[in-house]
Amino acid sequence: MSEKRLAVLSIIVEDRSKSPQINTLLSEYGDYIVGRMGIPYREKGVSVLSVVIDAPMEIINTLTGKIGMLGGVTAKTLTSKV
Repeated sequence: MSEKRLAVLSIIVEDRSKSPQINTLLSEYGDYIVGRMGIPYREKGVSVLSVVIDAPMEIINTLTGKIGMLGGVTAKTLTSKV
């Protein structure tokens, strides 16, 4: 497996019925998660999550892809150079 990278996974949940699926995926990759913060933005009817991950790029990309494939959910990752 490749070298670990620090990343922030940003998730916008427009379809809150997908929350259990998101939580299941985050739990599956829990060994790599440093911390997470979720903010319900009730005025817009969405939730915003920020997840800090320390993992190999393959893991980061896989998790981002799986979450991003859920309907009504957008996921993007920002990775450090370290």
